Amino acid sequence: MPSEQGSASDLPPLRQVIARHGLTARRKLGQHFLLDLNLTARIARAAGDLATTNVIEVGPGPGGLTRALLDAGAAQVVAIERDPRCIAALAELAAIYPGRLRIVEGDAKTIDPVDLAAPPRRIIANLPYNIGVPLLLSWLGRAADYAGLTLMFQKEVADRLLGRPGSKDYGRLSVMVQWLCEVRREFNVDRRAFTPPPKVASSVVTLTPRRQPLAAANMADLERVTAAAFGQRRKMLRSSLKSLDLDPQMLGLDPTARAEELSVEEFCVLARALAVAG
Repeated sequence: MPSEQGSASDLPPLRQVIARHGLTARRKLGQHFLLDLNLTARIARAAGDLATTNVIEVGPGPGGLTRALLDAGAAQVVAIERDPRCIAALAELAAIYPGRLRIVEGDAKTIDPVDLAAPPRRIIANLPYNIGVPLLLSWLGRAADYAGLTLMFQKEVADRLLGRPGSKDYGRLSVMVQWLCEVRREFNVDRRAFTPPPKVASSVVTLTPRRQPLAAANMADLERVTAAAFGQRRKMLRSSLKSLDLDPQMLGLDPTARAEELSVEEFCVLARALAVAG
């Protein structure tokens, strides 16, 4: 019988769970399972004290990170999983931690995590690589509703999240994320830590929503100006922004500058001008 409080020591090894449930990772689902419990525990620790936090996990698979989050004392974990093969494995885990693990079977792209848990809420996940960025962008619209997001991405994506003006990594993703959140790289993860190993290294990053955006702007307008500017990255602003009928010089910006040279605040200047122009 499971103990009342639950413990990782009550659980079978993850490889045994995978074998019993036939959980061969599927490429089309972007699955790369983390089986190193020391590593999953490190991810849980990076997210901070979870004792009063409702955690939302996306793509738990066989539940390696889920175990770590529960062991770390998360008040509740809501696991969103679209692979029906994994639901039975997660149900076994829920029995060990009664009342603390809720399993939601469905596609994370169609679910708003804010609706699944009361605040304070935090997303902690080893995201499927094929949908990681679209998911993050969809969550940014309600960034203020989260205490934080601790997420695993391909290292090159993490580099873009942290990109600074003037660097090759700086782009639309950098601007949109840094406008709303402070971003910190926690640590890198070798590809060999996964089953099966992906082709690239990974990074764990924590995004902490700002109390207020870095500068005033409408999100849709900021998306439009960054899309125009970075869509023609090598062109000067006077050319790349012509389709939006924006004159950077009239806004106090260098018309010969390129998108990668502008700060987040300067992109917000453009976004506000676009709003006025209609």
